[in-house]
Amino acid sequence: LMERYFSRWASETGLGVQTLVELGHTPGEPPDSPFNMAVMGMRLSWFRNGVSRSHGETSRAMFGRLWPGLPTAEVPIGHVTNGVHPGTWLAPEMSELFVERLGHDTATGGTDWSGAGLITDHELRDACDTARATLVEVARQRLRSGALDAGRSPSELAWTDQALDPSTTTICFARRMATHKRAALLLEQPDRLRELLLDGSRPVQFVFAGKAHTDDDEGKEMVRRLVAFASEPALRHRFVFLADYDMALARAMVQGADVWLNTPMHPLEASGTSGMKAALNGALNLSVLDGWWAEAFDAGSGPNGVPNGWAIAAPAAGTQPGSRDQARLDSNTLFELIENQVLPLAAEERRHRDSTGGDDRSSPWWNRVRHSLATLGPVVDAHRMSAAYDSDMYRPAAALSRALAAQDNSGARALSEFLGHIRADWDSLRVAAVDVDERDGDLGSRRRVVASVEPGRMRPGEIEVQLLVGHIGAGGELEEPTVTPMSPHGSPEPDRDGIVRYEGDAVLSVPGRMGLTVRAVPRHELLSTPLEPGLVAWAD
Repeated sequence: LMERYFSRWASETGLGVQTLVELGHTPGEPPDSPFNMAVMGMRLSWFRNGVSRSHGETSRAMFGRLWPGLPTAEVPIGHVTNGVHPGTWLAPEMSELFVERLGHDTATGGTDWSGAGLITDHELRDACDTARATLVEVARQRLRSGALDAGRSPSELAWTDQALDPSTTTICFARRMATHKRAALLLEQPDRLRELLLDGSRPVQFVFAGKAHTDDDEGKEMVRRLVAFASEPALRHRFVFLADYDMALARAMVQGADVWLNTPMHPLEASGTSGMKAALNGALNLSVLDGWWAEAFDAGSGPNGVPNGWAIAAPAAGTQPGSRDQARLDSNTLFELIENQVLPLAAEERRHRDSTGGDDRSSPWWNRVRHSLATLGPVVDAHRMSAAYDSDMYRPAAALSRALAAQDNSGARALSEFLGHIRADWDSLRVAAVDVDERDGDLGSRRRVVASVEPGRMRPGEIEVQLLVGHIGAGGELEEPTVTPMSPHGSPEPDRDGIVRYEGDAVLSVPGRMGLTVRAVPRHELLSTPLEPGLVAWAD
């Protein structure tokens, strides 16, 4: 297949079809293995990233075999967490509040969100009440039109005029109905959900929406289960599934939700953005600690001790994604959070509204919303994302491209020759010995480290010798080591024994057991990182 469709392109680039095929294989794979587009993309890119911190970690573990000499943590795949465009998703009422209180139009990328703390309970309540009422009206219209399209008579649809309540705490879930999104997690305990919905002492309602891919049978089954549950006459005024999910409906839901629900299988959520859109509109996130929420949830670590949402903890290491046991555990955690934290806080807000009128900033619910806006606003803004891509990837890549193309592509030819040389001769390099000043030292003190390096066929200036210092983990590995270049001790040319000595200082920067090691990596001004070729010589 590759020969059929890519032989001409391979010939024009001078690669040859076999070399092209190898670009899509990981080291050690048989020649007839399927061609992997992601692997080819990794091999041909200067910069690579996941779309959240956890996605970057997962990607480094998945593709680490392309850089077999590196610890997983140093595989050259970074991350830029996704963001959303505030101007597209903000309710008009919230946008006006932000202009007044933040002093800038969030649609243009303001970075200072501290003014969110100045918004009063009354202002937030009015904005969110308006958006929730709009969502209820949209939902009723869609329920009615969907039923009419399905052949129901108007006389059967009087109930749609009473579906949902514009003054009731509203929990929303809307996204692609893929299996790993677990839209039906609440239905793991249907009787418990029915009891919750029918308990008048703690009013709550749910709005679900989404579409499954036409070839995703499991996703379509999730939709079927949700629709069946939402069709029960006793529940349909408090639990609705809205068909024909589109951008207009998505906008109404992220603007009108009080709580945004996200329940993916960990670690299969790359980022997720629907909760970001909802957060900008004053909704509180209730989500599995995966994707963007794993780095954005603060667990109440801020100065006021109020968390910026709620979290379902990630499963223990080694847990199989999608296991029934994990689904039951996460379902139970979800119900406990709703029953014991979300709804009591909502009930307190109703009492607070009745007793104060809401002209101050004392409601626990709105305190949490203010904290959510202040902490998440600058994080979820797509302007932050775009700036990170620009500074961390696009500009460095453009500079490298110009350097490679300069003087009739002389830089590209020089880099190609260098890579060919080091790949052929790297095994001749050896970090033969490391000598460390063993005297006891206090925290913050330094120890001299001298490494004896046999460069073999590598020339001076073609390698960088690095000192790694860090805390020793349970498995004996260095955890998050600091990496410092070492300098030649004397001449960079080998002595009569073929050795060049490098020296550096190990700083005892953290308490506890510390360790160090030395390694050599390639050095060339046109490498995006010394780790790019995946060639490392570790100390014996």
